[in-house]
Amino acid sequence: MASWLQIPKNSPFSLANIPFGIISASASRVPAIAIGEYALNLNAFASSGGFSQLPAIQQHLGVFNEPTLNAFAALGRPVHRQVREYLQNVFRADTQFPQILKDNADLQKTALVPLSKVENHVPMQIGDYTDFYAGLNHAYNVGVLFRGPENALQPNYKHLPVAYHGRASSVVASGTPLHRPQGQILANPAANPKLPIFSPCKRLDIELELAAFISTPNDLGKPVSIEEAEDHIFGLVLMNDWSARDIQAWEYVPLGPFNAKNFGTTITPWVVLIDALEPFRAAGLEPGNRDSLLPYLREKRAENAYEIPLEVEITNKGGQPTVISKSNARNLLYSFPQMVAHHTITGCNLRTGDLLGSGTISGTEPNTQGSLLEQTNGKTPLKLADGSERMFLEDGDTVILRGMAGSDGNYVGFGDCIGTILPPVAL
Repeated sequence: MASWLQIPKNSPFSLANIPFGIISASASRVPAIAIGEYALNLNAFASSGGFSQLPAIQQHLGVFNEPTLNAFAALGRPVHRQVREYLQNVFRADTQFPQILKDNADLQKTALVPLSKVENHVPMQIGDYTDFYAGLNHAYNVGVLFRGPENALQPNYKHLPVAYHGRASSVVASGTPLHRPQGQILANPAANPKLPIFSPCKRLDIELELAAFISTPNDLGKPVSIEEAEDHIFGLVLMNDWSARDIQAWEYVPLGPFNAKNFGTTITPWVVLIDALEPFRAAGLEPGNRDSLLPYLREKRAENAYEIPLEVEITNKGGQPTVISKSNARNLLYSFPQMVAHHTITGCNLRTGDLLGSGTISGTEPNTQGSLLEQTNGKTPLKLADGSERMFLEDGDTVILRGMAGSDGNYVGFGDCIGTILPPVAL
Protein backbone atom coordinates (compact mmCIF):
# COMPACT_ATOMS: atom_id res chain seq x y z
CA MET A 1 0.00 0.00 0.00
CA ALA A 2 1.35 3.40 -1.03
CA SER A 3 1.14 6.30 1.42
CA TRP A 4 1.28 10.07 0.99
CA LEU A 5 3.57 10.06 4.03
CA GLN A 6 7.16 9.19 3.19
CA ILE A 7 7.87 5.79 4.78
CA PRO A 8 11.31 4.15 4.41
CA LYS A 9 11.08 0.83 2.59
CA ASN A 10 12.86 -0.96 5.43
CA SER A 11 10.65 0.49 8.17
CA PRO A 12 8.96 -2.10 10.42
CA PHE A 13 6.06 0.36 10.69
CA SER A 14 4.71 0.33 7.13
CA LEU A 15 1.13 1.10 6.21
CA ALA A 16 0.51 -2.65 6.38
CA ASN A 17 1.25 -2.60 10.12
CA ILE A 18 -0.26 0.26 12.22
CA PRO A 19 0.91 -0.88 15.68
CA PHE A 20 -0.41 0.83 18.81
CA GLY A 21 1.58 2.15 21.75
CA ILE A 22 1.85 4.79 24.46
CA ILE A 23 4.08 7.83 23.96
CA SER A 24 4.91 11.06 25.71
CA ALA A 25 6.32 14.05 23.89
CA SER A 26 5.54 16.35 26.82
CA ALA A 27 4.25 15.68 30.31
CA SER A 28 1.32 13.38 29.53
CA ARG A 29 1.18 9.84 28.19
CA VAL A 30 -1.20 9.22 25.31
CA PRO A 31 -2.06 6.44 22.85
CA ALA A 32 -0.40 6.56 19.44
CA ILE A 33 0.33 4.51 16.37
CA ALA A 34 3.73 4.15 14.71
CA ILE A 35 3.95 4.79 10.97
CA GLY A 36 7.28 5.08 9.24
CA GLU A 37 9.47 7.47 11.20
CA TYR A 38 6.52 9.10 12.97
CA ALA A 39 4.07 8.54 15.78
CA LEU A 40 0.50 9.70 15.31
CA ASN A 41 -0.73 11.12 18.62
CA LEU A 42 -4.22 9.62 18.74
CA ASN A 43 -5.40 12.01 21.45
CA ALA A 44 -4.55 15.04 19.32
CA PHE A 45 -5.93 13.30 16.23
CA ALA A 46 -9.23 12.39 17.91
CA SER A 47 -9.76 15.77 19.60
CA SER A 48 -9.32 17.52 16.22
CA GLY A 49 -11.98 15.44 14.48
CA GLY A 50 -9.62 12.87 13.01
CA PHE A 51 -12.12 10.05 13.61
CA SER A 52 -15.10 12.01 12.30
CA GLN A 53 -15.56 9.55 9.42
CA LEU A 54 -15.59 6.45 11.65
CA PRO A 55 -18.99 6.17 13.38
CA ALA A 56 -18.06 3.01 15.31
CA ILE A 57 -15.56 4.82 17.53
CA GLN A 58 -17.48 8.05 18.20
CA GLN A 59 -18.86 7.03 21.58
CA HIS A 60 -15.45 5.71 22.65
CA LEU A 61 -13.15 8.63 21.78
CA GLY A 62 -12.19 8.94 25.44
CA VAL A 63 -10.01 5.83 25.14
CA PHE A 64 -7.48 7.97 23.25
CA ASN A 65 -7.06 10.24 26.27
CA GLU A 66 -5.88 7.42 28.55
CA PRO A 67 -2.29 6.80 29.77
CA THR A 68 -2.49 3.12 28.73
CA LEU A 69 -4.07 1.12 25.91
CA ASN A 70 -6.26 -0.92 28.28
CA ALA A 71 -9.47 0.98 27.59
CA PHE A 72 -8.97 0.76 23.83
CA ALA A 73 -8.00 -2.92 23.99
CA ALA A 74 -11.10 -3.73 26.05
CA LEU A 75 -13.34 -2.53 23.18
CA GLY A 76 -12.63 -5.81 21.39
CA ARG A 77 -11.19 -7.05 18.14
CA PRO A 78 -13.94 -5.78 15.78
CA VAL A 79 -13.32 -2.21 16.97
CA HIS A 80 -9.52 -2.61 16.78
CA ARG A 81 -9.93 -3.82 13.21
CA GLN A 82 -12.12 -0.89 12.17
CA VAL A 83 -9.79 1.68 13.75
CA ARG A 84 -6.72 0.14 12.12
CA GLU A 85 -8.37 -0.03 8.69
CA TYR A 86 -9.61 3.54 9.02
CA LEU A 87 -6.11 4.81 9.89
CA GLN A 88 -4.69 2.89 6.94
CA ASN A 89 -7.22 4.67 4.75
CA VAL A 90 -6.28 8.06 6.20
CA PHE A 91 -2.60 7.49 5.32
CA ARG A 92 -3.11 5.92 1.89
CA ALA A 93 -1.96 7.92 -1.12
CA ASP A 94 -5.48 7.56 -2.54
CA THR A 95 -7.21 8.20 0.79
CA GLN A 96 -10.97 8.69 0.79
CA PHE A 97 -10.51 11.35 3.46
CA PRO A 98 -7.77 13.76 2.33
CA GLN A 99 -9.26 16.53 4.45
CA ILE A 100 -8.62 14.57 7.64
CA LEU A 101 -4.80 14.62 7.58
CA LYS A 102 -3.25 14.54 4.10
CA ASP A 103 -4.41 18.09 3.25
CA ASN A 104 -4.51 19.28 6.86
CA ALA A 105 -1.11 20.82 7.57
CA ASP A 106 -2.18 22.12 10.99
CA LEU A 107 -3.21 18.67 12.25
CA GLN A 108 -0.06 17.12 10.79
CA LYS A 109 1.99 19.61 12.77
CA THR A 110 0.04 18.88 15.95
CA ALA A 111 -0.44 15.12 15.76
CA LEU A 112 2.50 13.71 13.76
CA VAL A 113 5.61 13.56 15.94
CA PRO A 114 9.00 12.13 14.85
CA LEU A 115 9.69 8.87 16.69
CA SER A 116 13.09 10.29 17.63
CA LYS A 117 11.33 12.92 19.74
CA VAL A 118 8.94 10.74 21.72
CA GLU A 119 9.44 8.61 24.79
CA ASN A 120 7.90 5.14 24.66
CA HIS A 121 6.28 3.42 27.60
CA VAL A 122 4.94 0.00 28.54
CA PRO A 123 1.76 0.10 26.43
CA MET A 124 -0.66 -1.48 28.88
CA GLN A 125 -1.21 -1.68 32.61
CA ILE A 126 -0.22 -5.29 33.27
CA GLY A 127 -2.10 -7.00 36.06
CA ASP A 128 -0.58 -10.45 35.59
CA TYR A 129 2.25 -11.88 33.52
CA THR A 130 2.47 -15.58 32.62
CA ASP A 131 5.46 -16.97 30.77
CA PHE A 132 4.92 -20.13 28.75
CA TYR A 133 7.54 -22.64 27.59
CA ALA A 134 6.22 -23.29 24.07
CA GLY A 135 9.57 -23.22 22.27
CA LEU A 136 10.01 -26.93 21.56
CA ASN A 137 13.63 -26.69 20.42
CA HIS A 138 14.61 -24.59 23.42
CA ALA A 139 12.89 -26.99 25.82
CA TYR A 140 14.68 -29.91 24.18
CA ASN A 141 18.10 -28.23 24.14
CA VAL A 142 17.91 -27.24 27.80
CA GLY A 143 16.52 -30.64 28.73
CA VAL A 144 19.48 -32.35 27.04
CA LEU A 145 21.88 -30.25 29.12
CA PHE A 146 20.29 -31.35 32.39
CA ARG A 147 18.77 -34.78 31.70
CA GLY A 148 20.30 -36.07 28.48
CA PRO A 149 18.60 -36.57 25.09
CA GLU A 150 16.42 -39.52 26.10
CA ASN A 151 14.73 -37.58 28.91
CA ALA A 152 15.07 -34.06 27.53
CA LEU A 153 11.32 -33.37 27.43
CA GLN A 154 9.15 -34.06 30.45
CA PRO A 155 6.18 -36.44 29.85
CA ASN A 156 3.65 -33.60 29.96
CA TYR A 157 5.40 -31.32 27.48
CA LYS A 158 3.58 -32.36 24.29
CA HIS A 159 0.20 -32.47 26.00
CA LEU A 160 -0.11 -28.98 27.48
CA PRO A 161 1.51 -25.54 27.29
CA VAL A 162 3.81 -25.49 30.34
CA ALA A 163 4.07 -22.11 32.09
CA TYR A 164 4.97 -20.23 35.27
CA HIS A 165 3.63 -16.98 36.69
CA GLY A 166 6.12 -14.14 36.29
CA ARG A 167 6.42 -10.70 37.83
CA ALA A 168 4.32 -7.99 36.14
CA SER A 169 5.82 -5.03 38.04
CA SER A 170 9.27 -5.44 36.47
CA VAL A 171 8.13 -5.58 32.83
CA VAL A 172 9.82 -2.58 31.20
CA ALA A 173 9.77 -0.89 27.82
CA SER A 174 12.58 -1.26 25.31
CA GLY A 175 15.53 0.97 26.12
CA THR A 176 15.26 0.62 29.90
CA PRO A 177 18.63 -0.46 31.38
CA LEU A 178 18.67 -3.23 34.00
CA HIS A 179 21.08 -3.82 36.87
CA ARG A 180 22.74 -7.21 37.09
CA PRO A 181 20.74 -9.19 39.64
CA GLN A 182 22.31 -10.72 42.72
CA GLY A 183 21.26 -13.43 45.11
CA GLN A 184 22.04 -16.96 46.23
CA ILE A 185 24.10 -19.14 43.92
CA LEU A 186 25.81 -22.50 44.38
CA ALA A 187 29.42 -21.67 43.61
CA ASN A 188 30.52 -25.32 43.77
CA PRO A 189 27.74 -27.74 42.77
CA ALA A 190 30.03 -30.70 43.48
CA ALA A 191 30.61 -29.73 47.12
CA ASN A 192 29.05 -31.68 49.95
CA PRO A 193 27.22 -30.23 51.77
CA LYS A 194 25.87 -27.86 49.16
CA LEU A 195 26.12 -24.37 50.61
CA PRO A 196 25.15 -21.24 48.69
CA ILE A 197 26.94 -17.90 48.62
CA PHE A 198 25.57 -14.42 48.03
CA SER A 199 26.88 -13.07 44.76
CA PRO A 200 26.06 -11.03 41.66
CA CYS A 201 24.73 -13.30 38.92
CA LYS A 202 27.61 -14.76 36.91
CA ARG A 203 25.49 -16.48 34.25
CA LEU A 204 23.18 -13.75 33.00
CA ASP A 205 21.25 -14.79 29.91
CA ILE A 206 18.66 -13.66 27.40
CA GLU A 207 15.54 -15.34 26.06
CA LEU A 208 14.11 -14.44 22.65
CA GLU A 209 10.33 -14.50 22.92
CA LEU A 210 7.07 -13.14 21.61
CA ALA A 211 4.32 -12.12 23.99
CA ALA A 212 0.59 -11.47 23.67
CA PHE A 213 -1.53 -8.85 25.44
CA ILE A 214 -5.07 -9.81 26.45
CA SER A 215 -7.85 -7.52 25.24
CA THR A 216 -11.27 -8.69 26.41
CA PRO A 217 -11.41 -10.55 29.74
CA ASN A 218 -13.32 -13.69 30.65
CA ASP A 219 -15.42 -14.13 33.77
CA LEU A 220 -14.14 -16.12 36.71
CA GLY A 221 -15.20 -19.74 36.30
CA LYS A 222 -15.81 -19.48 32.54
CA PRO A 223 -13.04 -20.95 30.33
CA VAL A 224 -12.33 -19.45 26.91
CA SER A 225 -12.84 -21.99 24.13
CA ILE A 226 -10.09 -22.59 21.58
CA GLU A 227 -12.45 -21.26 18.88
CA GLU A 228 -12.91 -17.94 20.71
CA ALA A 229 -9.44 -17.56 22.18
CA GLU A 230 -7.89 -15.47 19.41
CA ASP A 231 -10.55 -12.79 19.81
CA HIS A 232 -9.33 -12.29 23.40
CA ILE A 233 -5.85 -11.32 22.15
CA PHE A 234 -5.10 -7.65 21.47
CA GLY A 235 -1.75 -8.11 19.74
CA LEU A 236 1.87 -9.20 20.06
CA VAL A 237 5.17 -7.68 21.16
CA LEU A 238 8.75 -8.90 21.19
CA MET A 239 10.03 -9.89 24.62
CA ASN A 240 13.40 -10.52 26.26
CA ASP A 241 12.88 -12.70 29.32
CA TRP A 242 16.22 -12.01 31.04
CA SER A 243 17.38 -15.00 33.09
CA ALA A 244 19.88 -15.39 35.91
CA ARG A 245 20.85 -18.98 35.22
CA ASP A 246 22.97 -19.58 38.34
CA ILE A 247 20.33 -18.12 40.66
CA GLN A 248 17.74 -20.23 38.83
CA ALA A 249 19.76 -23.44 39.17
CA TRP A 250 19.77 -23.14 42.97
CA GLU A 251 16.20 -21.94 43.55
CA TYR A 252 14.01 -23.65 40.96
CA VAL A 253 13.56 -27.02 42.74
CA PRO A 254 10.78 -27.73 43.63
CA LEU A 255 8.61 -24.77 42.60
CA GLY A 256 10.35 -23.25 39.56
CA PRO A 257 11.76 -19.82 38.65
CA PHE A 258 11.49 -16.92 41.09
CA ASN A 259 14.30 -14.39 41.67
CA ALA A 260 16.07 -15.65 38.56
CA LYS A 261 13.30 -14.09 36.48
CA ASN A 262 11.70 -11.30 38.50
CA PHE A 263 14.37 -8.59 38.11
CA GLY A 264 13.30 -7.50 34.64
CA THR A 265 11.49 -8.41 31.42
CA THR A 266 11.85 -6.15 28.38
CA ILE A 267 9.16 -5.72 25.74
CA THR A 268 8.81 -3.63 22.61
CA PRO A 269 6.50 -0.65 23.17
CA TRP A 270 4.45 -1.09 19.97
CA VAL A 271 1.66 -3.71 19.98
CA VAL A 272 1.21 -5.35 16.57
CA LEU A 273 -2.44 -6.28 16.20
CA ILE A 274 -3.40 -9.85 15.40
CA ASP A 275 -5.04 -8.69 12.16
CA ALA A 276 -1.74 -7.18 10.95
CA LEU A 277 -0.10 -10.59 11.33
CA GLU A 278 -2.82 -12.51 9.49
CA PRO A 279 -0.97 -12.54 6.11
CA PHE A 280 1.98 -14.33 7.76
CA ARG A 281 0.17 -17.35 9.15
CA ALA A 282 2.16 -20.56 8.87
CA ALA A 283 2.17 -24.08 10.24
CA GLY A 284 3.81 -24.43 13.63
CA LEU A 285 5.99 -27.29 14.81
CA GLU A 286 4.95 -30.95 14.83
CA PRO A 287 1.41 -30.72 13.41
CA GLY A 288 1.10 -34.46 14.03
CA ASN A 289 1.05 -33.72 17.74
CA ARG A 290 -2.33 -31.99 17.37
CA ASP A 291 -4.21 -35.27 17.16
CA SER A 292 -2.92 -36.35 20.56
CA LEU A 293 -4.05 -33.17 22.28
CA LEU A 294 -7.14 -33.13 24.45
CA PRO A 295 -10.13 -31.62 22.62
CA TYR A 296 -10.03 -28.24 24.39
CA LEU A 297 -6.59 -27.56 22.84
CA ARG A 298 -7.29 -28.70 19.27
CA GLU A 299 -7.34 -25.92 16.70
CA LYS A 300 -9.18 -26.40 13.43
CA ARG A 301 -6.58 -24.74 11.22
CA ALA A 302 -3.03 -25.99 10.87
CA GLU A 303 -1.59 -22.50 10.33
CA ASN A 304 -1.41 -21.65 14.03
CA ALA A 305 2.00 -19.92 13.96
CA TYR A 306 3.51 -16.94 12.15
CA GLU A 307 6.32 -16.63 9.60
CA ILE A 308 8.27 -13.88 11.39
CA PRO A 309 12.08 -13.85 11.08
CA LEU A 310 13.71 -13.01 14.41
CA GLU A 311 17.26 -12.10 15.42
CA VAL A 312 19.39 -11.37 18.46
CA GLU A 313 22.24 -8.87 18.47
CA ILE A 314 24.80 -8.12 21.18
CA THR A 315 26.73 -4.86 21.25
CA ASN A 316 29.61 -4.69 23.72
CA LYS A 317 31.03 -1.62 25.46
CA GLY A 318 33.11 -0.81 22.39
CA GLY A 319 29.98 -0.43 20.32
CA GLN A 320 30.55 -3.25 17.86
CA PRO A 321 27.32 -5.16 17.14
CA THR A 322 27.27 -8.91 16.55
CA VAL A 323 24.20 -10.82 15.38
CA ILE A 324 24.46 -14.03 17.39
CA SER A 325 21.20 -15.74 16.44
CA LYS A 326 18.52 -15.85 13.75
CA SER A 327 15.32 -17.74 14.43
CA ASN A 328 11.67 -17.68 13.38
CA ALA A 329 8.33 -17.40 15.17
CA ARG A 330 7.31 -20.69 13.53
CA ASN A 331 9.47 -22.49 16.10
CA LEU A 332 6.67 -22.73 18.66
CA LEU A 333 4.82 -25.92 19.54
CA TYR A 334 1.77 -24.11 20.91
CA SER A 335 -0.08 -21.03 19.65
CA PHE A 336 -1.26 -18.08 21.70
CA PRO A 337 -4.92 -19.17 21.38
CA GLN A 338 -3.90 -22.53 22.84
CA MET A 339 -2.15 -20.72 25.68
CA VAL A 340 -5.31 -18.70 26.37
CA ALA A 341 -7.52 -21.81 26.27
CA HIS A 342 -5.22 -23.70 28.62
CA HIS A 343 -4.75 -20.75 30.97
CA THR A 344 -8.51 -20.43 31.43
CA ILE A 345 -9.54 -24.09 31.40
CA THR A 346 -9.70 -24.08 35.22
CA GLY A 347 -11.91 -21.00 35.14
CA CYS A 348 -9.02 -18.59 35.66
CA ASN A 349 -10.15 -15.09 34.70
CA LEU A 350 -7.73 -13.31 32.39
CA ARG A 351 -7.97 -9.53 32.47
CA THR A 352 -7.37 -6.76 29.96
CA GLY A 353 -3.63 -6.05 29.89
CA ASP A 354 -2.48 -9.48 31.05
CA LEU A 355 0.72 -10.51 29.29
CA LEU A 356 1.45 -14.05 28.01
CA GLY A 357 5.03 -14.88 26.99
CA SER A 358 5.68 -17.58 24.40
CA GLY A 359 8.83 -19.11 25.80
CA THR A 360 12.21 -19.02 24.10
CA ILE A 361 12.03 -19.34 20.31
CA SER A 362 14.96 -21.43 19.08
CA GLY A 363 15.67 -23.20 15.82
CA THR A 364 17.49 -26.48 15.24
CA GLU A 365 20.47 -25.22 13.23
CA PRO A 366 23.64 -23.60 14.62
CA ASN A 367 23.19 -19.93 15.55
CA THR A 368 19.40 -20.18 15.66
CA GLN A 369 19.07 -20.60 19.42
CA GLY A 370 17.28 -17.93 21.44
CA SER A 371 19.49 -18.05 24.53
CA LEU A 372 23.19 -18.00 25.32
CA LEU A 373 22.83 -21.13 27.45
CA GLU A 374 21.87 -23.10 24.36
CA GLN A 375 24.50 -21.56 22.11
CA THR A 376 27.41 -22.04 24.50
CA ASN A 377 26.22 -25.05 26.50
CA GLY A 378 27.84 -23.15 29.34
CA LYS A 379 31.20 -24.36 28.01
CA THR A 380 32.07 -22.95 24.58
CA PRO A 381 31.99 -19.12 24.43
CA LEU A 382 30.75 -17.10 21.48
CA LYS A 383 33.10 -14.75 19.65
CA LEU A 384 31.91 -11.20 19.08
CA ALA A 385 32.87 -8.89 16.24
CA ASP A 386 35.73 -7.30 18.18
CA GLY A 387 37.25 -10.68 19.03
CA SER A 388 36.01 -10.77 22.62
CA GLU A 389 34.15 -13.80 23.93
CA ARG A 390 30.89 -14.31 25.76
CA MET A 391 29.71 -17.30 27.69
CA PHE A 392 27.05 -15.11 29.28
CA LEU A 393 26.40 -11.36 29.36
CA GLU A 394 28.88 -8.88 30.80
CA ASP A 395 28.17 -5.48 32.33
CA GLY A 396 27.84 -2.89 29.59
CA ASP A 397 26.48 -5.34 27.01
CA THR A 398 23.45 -4.17 25.06
CA VAL A 399 21.08 -6.81 23.68
CA ILE A 400 18.73 -6.04 20.79
CA LEU A 401 15.95 -8.36 19.64
CA ARG A 402 14.33 -7.74 16.26
CA GLY A 403 11.38 -9.27 14.46
CA MET A 404 9.90 -8.27 11.12
CA ALA A 405 7.68 -10.06 8.61
CA GLY A 406 6.95 -9.13 5.01
CA SER A 407 9.02 -7.39 2.35
CA ASP A 408 10.32 -3.95 1.36
CA GLY A 409 7.68 -1.30 1.74
CA ASN A 410 5.22 -3.61 3.49
CA TYR A 411 7.06 -4.78 6.58
CA VAL A 412 5.12 -5.63 9.70
CA GLY A 413 7.53 -5.45 12.62
CA PHE A 414 7.84 -4.71 16.30
CA GLY A 415 10.76 -2.31 16.37
CA ASP A 416 13.86 -3.00 18.46
CA CYS A 417 13.67 -4.63 21.89
CA ILE A 418 16.71 -3.12 23.62
CA GLY A 419 18.24 -3.63 27.04
CA THR A 420 21.63 -2.75 28.52
CA ILE A 421 23.15 -4.49 31.53
CA LEU A 422 24.38 -2.21 34.32
CA PRO A 423 26.63 -3.32 37.22
CA PRO A 424 24.86 -4.72 40.29
CA VAL A 425 23.57 -2.28 42.89
CA ALA A 426 26.06 -1.86 45.76
CA LEU A 427 24.72 -3.24 49.04
